Amino acid sequence: MESNIIFNKDFDSNSVYVMKIYNTEVSKVWEYFTKSELLDQWWAPKPWKCETKKQDFKKDGIWLYSMVGPNGERHYAQVKYGEISEHRSFDGVDAFCDENGTINENFPQAQWLIGFTGVEEGAKVTVNIHFPTVEDMKKQVEMGFEEGFKMGLNQLEVILNNQ
Repeated sequence: MESNIIFNKDFDSNSVYVMKIYNTEVSKVWEYFTKSELLDQWWAPKPWKCETKKQDFKKDGIWLYSMVGPNGERHYAQVKYGEISEHRSFDGVDAFCDENGTINENFPQAQWLIGFTGVEEGAKVTVNIHFPTVEDMKKQVEMGFEEGFKMGLNQLEVILNNQ
């Protein structure tokens, strides 16, 4: 059974805070957030799937991927990684783009900080997402981001619980 997800939208600071605890060790969850072959298993909300085109998990490296719909439609996005603290946190800038990684300026970019902490129940994952403006944040939320991201996080829980 999927555990609860905390998902708070703060329109005063243009930010979203997400927290979920997984019943496993931090190193396992870290792998599922940082290795493309594992990200591809859960990042997209079903029936969509994630397909990585390329990933270079290091400072200033890029993860370029597409969300592939049930009818074959593709939406590309990328993360440009910033600071990485092994098994503790990493940050990056998330943006919609084309298949070559050219950023689509019509959509908001967002700064992500993902943290991993060992707790009594297992591994706590916190995600802080900051948008340039409240309008950018609202645009992302209106596109179904909350439901889709929760779905992906719960899909990861199912994978981890079945190992």
